[in-house]
Amino acid sequence: MPRSTEAQAGGQPPQPVRRTGSLGQNYPNPFNPETTIPFAIDSACAEPARQYRVSIRIYNLLAQVVAVPVLSGSGTAGAGGQTPVENLTLSCGSYRAYWDGKYINSSREAASGVYLYRLDVDGRVEGVKKFLVTK
Repeated sequence: MPRSTEAQAGGQPPQPVRRTGSLGQNYPNPFNPETTIPFAIDSACAEPARQYRVSIRIYNLLAQVVAVPVLSGSGTAGAGGQTPVENLTLSCGSYRAYWDGKYINSSREAASGVYLYRLDVDGRVEGVKKFLVTK
């Protein structure tokens, strides 16, 4: 007998998965050598005092991490006075991350090509987008 997709076990309707983060398209795109990545945490701000664990990572097409952008306008934490968006604790709001186009822990510029960037909030993937590095 076919299963109904309208109800879960116990006759309850399925609950929609609530997204806590949204990822915008970077700009400029394509870019050389730097770009800005807009993102938001809990745009409804249901719990203003709540803190979220946020990470943004940049990947090549082999799914290898090539960089972690920094929070734009951040304080003095991290190398060069910028805070990497890696397990960063943030409250709800809109933010921007910045990537200088260099490989992680290196002064080497990333090669031309397609890269992916991913937003994780509290350990869940909230969005993935692609961008293009040109030389």
